Amino acid sequence: MSTVPPGTPCWADLATPDLAGARRFYPELFGWTGRIAPQPEAAGYTTFLSDGRSVAGAGPPATPDQVPIWSTYVATDDADLVTTRVEAAGGQVLVTPFDVFDQGRMAVFADPAGAVFSVWQPMAHPGAELFNVPGAMSWNELVTPDPEGAKVFYELVFGWHPEEQPTEPVTYTGWRLGGRIVAGMIPPLGDGFPADLPAYWTVYFAVADADATAARAAELGGTILVPPRDIPQGRLAALRDPQGALFSVIALAD
Repeated sequence: MSTVPPGTPCWADLATPDLAGARRFYPELFGWTGRIAPQPEAAGYTTFLSDGRSVAGAGPPATPDQVPIWSTYVATDDADLVTTRVEAAGGQVLVTPFDVFDQGRMAVFADPAGAVFSVWQPMAHPGAELFNVPGAMSWNELVTPDPEGAKVFYELVFGWHPEEQPTEPVTYTGWRLGGRIVAGMIPPLGDGFPADLPAYWTVYFAVADADATAARAAELGGTILVPPRDIPQGRLAALRDPQGALFSVIALAD
C-alpha cells in the first residue's frame, strides 16, 4: 500500500549519468544515506534514506541522451488504466507499464506540453515514507507555458481540479484532489531559467534553512538558479546539481 492516496505525488527519483556523483552530492546536502539495490539489472539504483526511511531515489538515465532530471511519481492503483487515460487526453506514453521486481509497477508519460511524469502502483515499495520534514519531499510543481491545456489534461488523467490562487507576478494554480491540494502549477518565470526549457515537473525538498542549503549546494558544485526568497509557504530556492538536474528546496513556514 502507498503511504499516500492514489492521485497524489508519492515518490521522486533522479536520472543521472553520474550516479556516483549523485551519491556524494545529495547525502552531503541533505544528510541522506544511500541504499543500493542488489540486483544487477537495477543498474545501481539507489534509494536515499533520511532517519532510516526512504525519501527519494537515483538511477542511471533510461537512454544515453536523456538529460539529468528529477521525476515526480504520482500514486495509482492501476498504472495500465492511467496509460489509457494519458493517450486519450493527448499525452505521450514514453515507457509502458512494467513491474519493477516486486517493488511496484510504473510507467512514464509526457503531457501535451512535454512535461515528463511517472506513476507508481505500489507493491513492496510504497513510495516515500517521509514527507514535509527537512530532508524529505514536500511539494511537486508543474512549470508549463500552457496552463490551460494542463488543466484539461490532468483533470482527465488524475481527476485533479485546478484552483487558481492569485499571486504576484503570476497566477498560481493548486491541483485539488478531494479535500487536499496535492500539487501546483505555475507558468515559467524566466529569472535564471533557460528560455528554451520545455514544460517540466519540479520537486521541492524541505530543509531547515534555505539560505544555508543553497550556499552548501554551490560549495558542492551545484548552481543557484533562483536565490532564496520568501513566499507565503516559506523560503525557497531553485538549484541545479553538478550534473544539471533541477530541484528546489523550501524552509517551510511555521
